[in-house]
Amino acid sequence: MNLNKVILVGRLTQDPEVRNTSSGQIVCSFGLATNRIWTDPNTKEKQEKAEFHNIVLWGRLAETASQYLNKGNLVMIEGRLETRSWQDSSGVKKYKTEIIGENVQFGPKNMSSGSQQPRSKPEKNKEEDIPVIEEDKDEEIDVKDIPF
Repeated sequence: MNLNKVILVGRLTQDPEVRNTSSGQIVCSFGLATNRIWTDPNTKEKQEKAEFHNIVLWGRLAETASQYLNKGNLVMIEGRLETRSWQDSSGVKKYKTEIIGENVQFGPKNMSSGSQQPRSKPEKNKEEDIPVIEEDKDEEIDVKDIPF
C-alpha cells in the first residue's frame, strides 16, 4: 500500500498568483508558512521554527482560493507532495517540491460582517487568537485541554 497525503494548517505568505496554462486550465499558487513551537528542555525557553511550503491548486479550487484568500489568511490544505524538475538556462537541473492541494478549508473569518467576501472588497484583518497545543514529551495531553 502506498500513501502520499499532506495536511497543513498555516498562513499565506503572499497573495495567491493565478495564471492559465497553454491548454486553458486555471492554476493558483502561493506560499504557506507553518510554525512549530516547543520548549527547550535545557533552557526552558520557548522556541519557534517556521517551515515554508509551496502550494499549487488547480481548476475550480484555484478560482475559489484566488478569489477569497489573501496574504496572512489562515488556511488548511489537504493534498499530496509532488516534486518536479527542469533545466535552467545554464543547463543546471533544478527541483521544486510542492503540495498539490486537493481540499482547502478557509480559516476563521477575518471580517465582522459575518460572511467572507471576495478579495475585491478589501477589509481590515482582525487578529484572532489561535490556540496552540505545544509538544511536551514529559507531560500527557489531557482531553479537556484540546480546544475543539
